[in-house]
Amino acid sequence: MTTLLTFPKGGVHPPAAKEYTAHLATEAMPVPDELEIILGQHIGAPCTPTVSKRAEVEEGELIGEVKKGLGVPLHAPVAGTIKTFGTSGHPMRVSAPSITIRTDQAAPARTYEKKAWSQLDAKELLAKVHNAGIIGIGGAGFPSHVKLSPPPDNPIDTLILNGAECEPYITADHRQMLERSAEIVEGAKIILKILGITTCHIGIENNKPDAISAMNVAVANAASEEFTIKVQPLQVKYPQGSEKQLIQAVTGRKVPAFALPSAVGVVVHNVSTTAAIHDAVVLDKPLYEKVVTISGKGISRPANLRVKVGTKLSDIVDYLGGVTDDLAKIVMGGPMMGFAVSSLDIPVTKTTSSVLFLAEDEIDTSPHSQCIRCGWCLEACPMGLEPKEVAIHVEAGRPQDTKQFGVFECFECGCCAFVCPAKRPLVQFIRLAKMKAAG
Repeated sequence: MTTLLTFPKGGVHPPAAKEYTAHLATEAMPVPDELEIILGQHIGAPCTPTVSKRAEVEEGELIGEVKKGLGVPLHAPVAGTIKTFGTSGHPMRVSAPSITIRTDQAAPARTYEKKAWSQLDAKELLAKVHNAGIIGIGGAGFPSHVKLSPPPDNPIDTLILNGAECEPYITADHRQMLERSAEIVEGAKIILKILGITTCHIGIENNKPDAISAMNVAVANAASEEFTIKVQPLQVKYPQGSEKQLIQAVTGRKVPAFALPSAVGVVVHNVSTTAAIHDAVVLDKPLYEKVVTISGKGISRPANLRVKVGTKLSDIVDYLGGVTDDLAKIVMGGPMMGFAVSSLDIPVTKTTSSVLFLAEDEIDTSPHSQCIRCGWCLEACPMGLEPKEVAIHVEAGRPQDTKQFGVFECFECGCCAFVCPAKRPLVQFIRLAKMKAAG
């Protein structure tokens, strides 16, 4: 019997709600007449446009680059004309600089041909990943070429592919593992060659048996003496897909506070990011489209859509037949770590994993009360922090005193708020504490 691994501290079991879309094959959404491409798609410096107003661009053409600092290039998702340079809605920053492209609907979609990559060295492969604008699709958008260049004093021996997809509702990675399993495994081999290592574990929660089976078949079909790739089923527990928790589950190694996974010899990549790395190297295809789960009872037709980066939520809603009368909240991302938005005039970015249209019976609008000091948030926190103390100090006007409770180690998974019987918005308190304490 296969042992199901998990992390030892905390975690919760929110309703999965994946039944709405897990069975739905990815469909390509028709390209809208206009796209709004945000210039800051990644952690680091935003791109500087490399095109001018009214310029004609081809699909996949470079339209932005980072000249100084951390970042990756930006590419046109479609053939068309640069309409304006302005700002677009953003789920976290309210608004952000962007480029609007008017789509040339008559232009044929660009095609890509496979190229051999085995003769390329690590430096050449890394350059392809950078030039294609690859970032972490499943998380905060960290540039992948930087993650694949760990410090020399931290030798890497293990690659982990993150297929946990532990957030409720989201099934985009699930569908990628079913539909692109061979490309994910080949992408893993590319990453292993870049890192100069041979061992890869693919962590998948056990509520996706079809994905586990598909990835096992792909691994067996691509077996070689050069690399050791293994699919590792995981217990179903949120936040299993968090980098530090996944590393501890699979390897038993604990990443120190404020340290990167490379400190314990591990690099983690999301399975969808790995598929994008495959496309960058094998096809020379930049990252300008992605699979996004559209779910919840508030949308007329749930779906897993392959959309162009820059597609606005309003275009997605129109394509799927509109929203239902009982729509109560729209969330970009998952229900645990996503951000509620008040407008459909917001474009999809490279890191958009899902858009949830939640009905009244899918959210809790009851008011919160004072902390009853039950300790549930302490038990649920996978980092072993004290969320209740952070919140109490923020309410008391003392956010600067919250460092002692580990506020900067929190990755805002939402476990504390999920279990709180007083319905306290603990993640919001923590975010406020971070802003005030850092200032």
